[in-house]
Amino acid sequence: MALQLRDIFGVEKPLIGVIHLPPLPGSPGYGGNLEKVESLALADAERLASTGFHGLIVENLGDSPYFKDRVGPEVVASMTRIALKIRERTGLPLGVNVLRNDAIAALGVATASEAHFIRVNVLVGAVVSDQGIIEGAAAQLLRHRRYISSDVKIFADVAVKHAVSLGLAPREEARNALSRGGADALIVTGEATGEETDPELLSLIKDVAGDSPVLVGSGVTPNNIVSYKEADGFIVGSYIKIDGKAGNPVDIERARRLMSAWEAL
Repeated sequence: MALQLRDIFGVEKPLIGVIHLPPLPGSPGYGGNLEKVESLALADAERLASTGFHGLIVENLGDSPYFKDRVGPEVVASMTRIALKIRERTGLPLGVNVLRNDAIAALGVATASEAHFIRVNVLVGAVVSDQGIIEGAAAQLLRHRRYISSDVKIFADVAVKHAVSLGLAPREEARNALSRGGADALIVTGEATGEETDPELLSLIKDVAGDSPVLVGSGVTPNNIVSYKEADGFIVGSYIKIDGKAGNPVDIERARRLMSAWEAL
């Protein structure tokens, strides 16, 4: 049976806000104070919760340059600590994305923190990115999820941003992600962080996905959200931050404007 997002988020077409973490231990940009990183993340989470967002997703945006498929244990430990605090503070459904494509680490963080889903940038196929060639994580991920008896859901990108697919067209990638890769939901984006998603790509992937949810994962604003009305949900990071820039703190007025647009939709 296809995943129903209402069962996780309590609404149709949930609005999910991104918590962009500053550099974590082990990253070149880490400032040496994990408590400060945690405080910033909790402040963002509380702002989004107070605005009415239906869910959150935490990702290690500040850890560039990223490892393509495996992060250090210090990242896993740090993200688990922060994810647990976010869950305790807000009670909102939570997702985890470990950049660039450490799906096993994300699953571990999500399972330990009782988060609800993970985002996997490359679940099937392969892409060329600034981290090199990244191959799909499905085979190891599905076996590991079964091994640890986790029920965390898998939200998989299709034609992932900041990358070029090696051989798979978006339609084929979406079909494989669902039928062979074990994806519970799909995500479509623009070509880079904050760039608008092509509504035609959304329609294409919706057609392939059938009853499985398809979310828009980049470029959503109050002005264009109506263009994505056939989406099953929205993951929003850049727009809701100060100056519309990923990595900045949440701008509560921008978040409120987006929530108002969502309510009108």
